[in-house]
Amino acid sequence: MTAHAQAPAPPRRAAGAERGRHSLLAQDRRLGYLLVAPVVIVLIAVTGYPLIYNLWNSFHHVDYLTPPLGGFAGGANYSELFTGHSFLPALVHTVGFTIVSVAVETGIGLALALALNKPFRGRGIVRAAIFIPWAVPTVVSAELWRTMFDPQSGFVNYILTELHLPLASTTWLDGTWTAWASLLVADAWRNTPFMAIVLLAGLQIIPTDIYEAAKIDGASAWQTFRRLTLPLLKPALMVALIFRTLSSFMIFDVVYIMTSGGPGTSTQVLSYIDYQAFLFDLNFGYGGAIAVVLVVMALVIAAVYVRAFRMEEPA
Repeated sequence: MTAHAQAPAPPRRAAGAERGRHSLLAQDRRLGYLLVAPVVIVLIAVTGYPLIYNLWNSFHHVDYLTPPLGGFAGGANYSELFTGHSFLPALVHTVGFTIVSVAVETGIGLALALALNKPFRGRGIVRAAIFIPWAVPTVVSAELWRTMFDPQSGFVNYILTELHLPLASTTWLDGTWTAWASLLVADAWRNTPFMAIVLLAGLQIIPTDIYEAAKIDGASAWQTFRRLTLPLLKPALMVALIFRTLSSFMIFDVVYIMTSGGPGTSTQVLSYIDYQAFLFDLNFGYGGAIAVVLVVMALVIAAVYVRAFRMEEPA
């Protein structure tokens, strides 16, 4: 009888432990919100006015070349996005560039991170050398690659000629596909180290003993990578992908310096036509509509990534 009377005690203790665990999780969340609150407040203060101003412009006629200004335009500026000749092609260019550049940079960055995570002689020097491109300002990097792709005096054609390889006499920035290839190379050269840095940081916090246990269990290198490394690398991979996808989606400076949207309009992206709307056409209503759409798309991209990588929380 005594044994039967004491049987319900463990469930009550388990319930108490569960409530304590939920209380600790709630405290951690509150602490996290408290720590990020100052940064959020500063960001709102800095970005709030431009966002509100662009939003207001997007619903008004603010074209300094065709006054009067300030009249309510309703959704006319947004309608022009989809009926005009520049927005939809630029959207296709932007999405295509983002997908290809992020995929290439993630693959190469992950390979570099895995290689740099292994001990070898001179690893510190190699790490420093690989990270140098990321430290170069984007404007300088883009100008460097524009010069290197020059058909007369550029380093790229010189190397191809010396090695007797195809495309040695290519005018890289004068063709649609070669211009895109040049942009992708320039962007990957500078931003792949960022992916490698973030992913390397994620690799270094993975306990090494789990790899030793997997080796003892007879797991192959591919099984270890797929079942251990990738799942444990998800938080770092999510951060890297969000930052690089948003950065690629907002690309402007590389396009502006290397191709100026050409040849013709074949390399125009959303940020570039937004720049033209504001500074060349002086149409702040249309430019504001593009800016608002860019912000909304960026938020959607970030939300999709967070949802895709969200780890299951304990019930």
